[in-house]
Amino acid sequence: MTARVTALLAAWLLALPAAGQDAAADPMHEAGLINARLAMEYLKREQLQVAREKVEKALLQHPRDVTVQLAAGLVYERLLEKKRAEQHFRQALRADASSPEAQNALGAFFCRNRQHARGEEMFLKAAQNPLYRTPEVAYTNAGVCARSAGKLERAEQYLRQALALRSNYPETYVQLAGVAHERGNYLQARAFVERYLAIAPPSPDVLLLGYQIEAAMKDSAAAAGFAERLRKEFPDSAQLRALDDLERRNRG
Repeated sequence: MTARVTALLAAWLLALPAAGQDAAADPMHEAGLINARLAMEYLKREQLQVAREKVEKALLQHPRDVTVQLAAGLVYERLLEKKRAEQHFRQALRADASSPEAQNALGAFFCRNRQHARGEEMFLKAAQNPLYRTPEVAYTNAGVCARSAGKLERAEQYLRQALALRSNYPETYVQLAGVAHERGNYLQARAFVERYLAIAPPSPDVLLLGYQIEAAMKDSAAAAGFAERLRKEFPDSAQLRALDDLERRNRG
């Protein structure tokens, strides 16, 4: 889940303009933003040492920028320097206490590190932030955080709040399907998977979950259909390897 949040945050950083008006008036600020974006590019390519070099340049050039601090948090967390990563996520929030991106980033960091209550708190702050244009994303993130803590009822409450705000956000349906599956509500889980597939292309996570739901319902034909799609559409995925393990265990 929170890996997805990290990916979304990295994509947001990459999508930012190279420099705004304030940055353009300050060459060091502009250079810091450029290096932060480059760090995200290299992080995406798994060139971690170069990503580190770029983000350290960015920190020297403009350490008070929220974008620079978020980029540093992502890079250092990927380098397994968790204390340093947390410092930068917190610095991002200090640089702009009203930034929903900084709130989301710190919430995701907390959840990835089993501080679920603190993670949920940050996601709810982001969801209730009037500057945030997509509060359904933050409510979905809060639901995933609660789910990872085993708080399935609370997770469903957050996810339904997300649906109330936007009924066609695909990730919410994936998470609701997962919650329903874990609670043994297989018909409901199937319905959520169907809703997802009606509005978004299949992902390996969804196809694997669909297989698990149909297998739990003893619908071997439907399970086989999901398995076939996973093999055909995502032959190199980790989810296919997980499916192969499940099928071996079922045969044994």
